[in-house]
Amino acid sequence: MTHLDTSFLVDLLREGARGEAGPAHAVLAGLEDDELVISVHVACELHAGAEISDHPARERRRVADLLGVLEVVHPSEGFAPRYGGLLAELRRRGEPVSTMDLLIATAALVDGSPLITRNARDFDRIPGLRVIGY
Repeated sequence: MTHLDTSFLVDLLREGARGEAGPAHAVLAGLEDDELVISVHVACELHAGAEISDHPARERRRVADLLGVLEVVHPSEGFAPRYGGLLAELRRRGEPVSTMDLLIATAALVDGSPLITRNARDFDRIPGLRVIGY
């Protein structure tokens, strides 16, 4: 199982809209045999992006199409304690991470999965998270 970050999915959508494969599609091609999932937090970011775009109706359709082919993972019972522990550890170290990024990272950690993102440096500080950047 591999978790996908919002930045990766946005890149896929943009590359698709341009009609030309780019770095995100190249990464996707190497994941043919993997189970690809997103956390509900990534789905929330995609929906928010659609709503604040210049063309919300079109973007809602694009997000719906994308979510129609991906499994959306919801937090399990162990999610909240893991999130809380990570937040506390990062604050003690003076290395804050945005709330959404930490939620997305926690979902991948709980599943024991890597996270694919264009924004690797946003996630590199999170202990134990395997980050695949491109």
